[in-house]
Amino acid sequence: MNANELRDKTPDQLREELSNLKKESFNLRFQAATGQLENPAQIRAARRNAARVKTILNEKAKSAAE
Repeated sequence: MNANELRDKTPDQLREELSNLKKESFNLRFQAATGQLENPAQIRAARRNAARVKTILNEKAKSAAE
């Protein structure tokens, strides 16, 4: 997922995506704690994708306020 794809989505779609990413992050952390996680890089990717979504949401909110 890249920023250009996210910019095409509506704020509601972005909030839903953020919710899904937070759930995924939780599940990955749970797998890591129980020793079932195969690829630890997934945790970092999920965190970064969530940050990307938050950034785009803030950009949209800022542009709507102007």
